[in-house]
Parts: sequence; structure tokens; C-alpha cells
Amino acid sequence: MSDHTTRRSSSIEDYVRAIYGLVERGEAVSNTSLAGRLEVSPSSVSGMVTKLSQQGLVAHVPYRGIELTAEGRLLARAVLRRHRLIETYLVSELGFTWDEVHAEADALEHAVSDRLVERIAVKLGNPVRDPHGDPIPAADGSIEELQTAILDELQPGVVGEIVRVWDTDPDLLRYLTEHAINLGQRIEVVERQPFGGPIVVKVGSPPDAATHALGKEIAQALSVAVRAR
Repeated sequence: MSDHTTRRSSSIEDYVRAIYGLVERGEAVSNTSLAGRLEVSPSSVSGMVTKLSQQGLVAHVPYRGIELTAEGRLLARAVLRRHRLIETYLVSELGFTWDEVHAEADALEHAVSDRLVERIAVKLGNPVRDPHGDPIPAADGSIEELQTAILDELQPGVVGEIVRVWDTDPDLLRYLTEHAINLGQRIEVVERQPFGGPIVVKVGSPPDAATHALGKEIAQALSVAVRAR
């Protein structure tokens, strides 16, 4: 990972992280999708993407949109490492809840030194997942991937474990907490109601599993490690 003194600007780091995040979700990366994710104008995105391309961080791929180069992916993972370690530290050591840490980490990720980040990693025992289940890149940029599926894609009868929450909306995270829907819990798909209705699941271990009817927004925010039948 790069030294603090040779880092790119915070705006460049924000852009490559945003591109990486869209790719993680399997979403197309375009000026429009980036503008929506970063809450800026399409014209601002166009100018910054040109700058990123000139610096060798992104490339325009015909019919596929904007893609990070190898250097761009490494930079994005460096930013994500700082962000996700900060989130983990805030929860583990300072008593923050998982719905409070995203904005705090956004504010701190560009300011902390690499030395401090590595001290945090050692203090936490070099975790590989943050409080939302997001993978924390290693210092060399490598990342531990899990085979998962989005809850909304699963059919009745499938059983698995909740391993990741994609959405950083504090209200959604608080809803999950209030209804005891947490990482590491067993989840079983019971029913998919028709005409865009909710997906009915059981969360927790039998016989104490609780039944929930989850709308599409939540069903698309949860990643599940499916258990073999």
C-alpha cells in the first residue's frame, strides 16, 4: 500500500472506491451511475474520469463502461482497507454501533497515516471482515472473497448464513438490529410472495427462529453464504 505522503487526492480516492463498489455489486459503471453514487453532476464525473484515465487508474472498455486498471484496483483496495479497519476499530474499541461508523470512516479515511492504519490492524488481530461483513483488503492488496448470493435471488428452501450487509443506510441497519437480523445468523427462505411482494424468511436456529417478511430493499442488501444440501 502507498505511503501517506504519496497518496492521491481525496477526490481521486473517492472515485476509485466508488467504481470498485459498483463493480462489487455487479453494477454497470458509467458516468450516470457514478454521479448517482457520489451525488455529483454527470459533468463533474466526466472531467474526473478523464483525469483518472490520464493517470492510468481507469480505462474505457467498449460496451462495458469504465473499468479500473490494476493500479486503480490496488488504490481502491488501499482506501477500502483504511475505511473498513477504521469502522472495525470504532465498533470493537470505541463502542460505536454498525449504523454509526460509515460516515465517521468517510471523514477519517483520507486523514489517517498508513502507520496508524497498520497499528489498528495489529491491535484488532488483522481482521478480514468489517462490522458489515465487507472484506478488508490485506496490506498487499489481496482480498479474501466468499462465495455468496444476494438474499433476493434465493428460492424457497434455501438455507444459509447472513455474511454481509451491502447497504450503509443507518435506518436500514437500525431496522436489522431492532429485528435481531445480524451477521452470522442462520437464514432460511420460506416463501417468495407474488407480484413483487416480500420474501418470507426464518432467521435464527430452530426452534427459536423468528419469521420475517422482508421487502426488496432489505432482501437486496443481505448476502448469504448458502449451505450445501
